[in-house]
Formats: sequence, C-alpha cells, structure tokens
Amino acid sequence: MESTVAQKLDALKKLQSIDSQLDEIKKIRGALPEEVRDLEDEIEGYNTRISKINGEIEELEATIQGNNNGIESARQLIKKYEEQQMNVRNNREYDAITKEVELQTLEIQILEKRTREALQEIDRKKEKIDATNETLAERQKDLDSKREELDTIMKESEDDEAKLLRSRERAYKQVEQRLQRAYDRIRDNARNGLAVVAVERNACGGCFNIVPPQRQADVRERKKVIVCEQCGRIFADVVDIIEEEPKKTKRTTRKKATTKKKTTK
Repeated sequence: MESTVAQKLDALKKLQSIDSQLDEIKKIRGALPEEVRDLEDEIEGYNTRISKINGEIEELEATIQGNNNGIESARQLIKKYEEQQMNVRNNREYDAITKEVELQTLEIQILEKRTREALQEIDRKKEKIDATNETLAERQKDLDSKREELDTIMKESEDDEAKLLRSRERAYKQVEQRLQRAYDRIRDNARNGLAVVAVERNACGGCFNIVPPQRQADVRERKKVIVCEQCGRIFADVVDIIEEEPKKTKRTTRKKATTKKKTTK
C-alpha cells in the first residue's frame, strides 16, 4: 500500500531528527578527527622522507665502497709498475711506466676526493634525519594526545551513536528512493545538514527567508511535498508560535490625605 504524502513527510522528518542528533555528536568531536588524520599523514610524510634519505645514504656508502676498491686496485697497479721500473731496458719504457704510475696516482686522488665529498654529504643527510626525527617526535606526541582525547570523546558517545545509526538505517528504508536521493542531495549542499525543516514565524527553518501565506497553507494541508523556493529544503510542517499576552498589572490608587482645617473661635 502506497504511503500518503503525510506519511512520507513524517518519515523524512524522523530521518532528519536522527541525522541532526548524529550531527550533534560529530559537532562535539569538533575538528579532532580531521586533526588526527592530518597528523597521521604528516607523520607518514616524515617517515617517507627519512626512508628516502636513508636510501640515499646507502647509495653514497656503496659509492664510497666502490671508491675504496678503486683506490686499492690503483695502489696494486702502482706497486706492479714500480717493480717493472726496476727491469726496464731503456728510457722509453721507463717514461711509459712512470706515466702509468702518475695516472694511477691521479686516479687515487680523484677517488679520495669523491669519498670525502660523499662522507660530507652523508653527514649533511644525517643532520637532516636528526632534525626530521625531532620534528617527528613532537608531531607524534601531538598525535598521541589528540588520539587519546578523541578516543575519550568517542567512548562517551559510541553507544548513543551506534543506536542512532541503527535507527537511521531503519528510518532511511521507510523513505522512498526518490525522496532519499533528494534528501541526500539537499543535506550534502546544506551547511547545517538540514534537509527537512518547518516553517516557523512565517519563515523557512533552514534559510530563514519569508514563506508566502498561500505556500504555508499548502504545507499545512500536507497533500504534496512542498520545498522552499529559496534553498530547496523540504517543508515538513508549519509551527505556530503562540505568543502570550503580557499580564496587565493592576494600578494601585492612592487615597488623597484630607487635612482638617483648624477652626478659630
């Protein structure tokens, strides 16, 4: 059996009420969830940076090891050439071997310079790691503190939130799909999360723009779904606010004091 418009509006109103309570719980948490996520991302970034620098240090150490191997090979060649110099037959052979010794000596100097530069670069990178670790430790303290605060708040409200989420699931199913889509779209675009509102004091309960009397009458009848012409929110009903008349205070009348005139004999 198809629901009446009034029943559809009541279902939407109930769903909005549950969502508003859930929004209130989230509001209590404030920006803590976002702050926790931001700190987690920041810490992950620092760890990635440290990991990258460590990888660069390993490459530099491998380069140094390669330089040391090259220096050792050059020294062995120099030793070999020096032994050959003892058995040369002419000046030409002697000069050729001397040139080879000089080339290997120059190679050693170049490799030693590269090693010094690599060691200096390693020191700089280790300083970066130390500075990053200090910042990382501070951020980790902030994260632990905010996580603890968030966990405390969530524990206080987790039972209520779980009940509300179960109620919301049931309430959402009571709303027809066409209205579900409209409701979700309006809520996503609304700052205060209100998709279903009432007309109060002749104005929309969401954007506070004036609602014409005829439109209010249509909302009261609940024969069709009426939306605000300004913000598109769904009107569930009209709330009549009865203003009490101020009590009249009784005026107290003062009796004029009569003075008797003295008669002279």
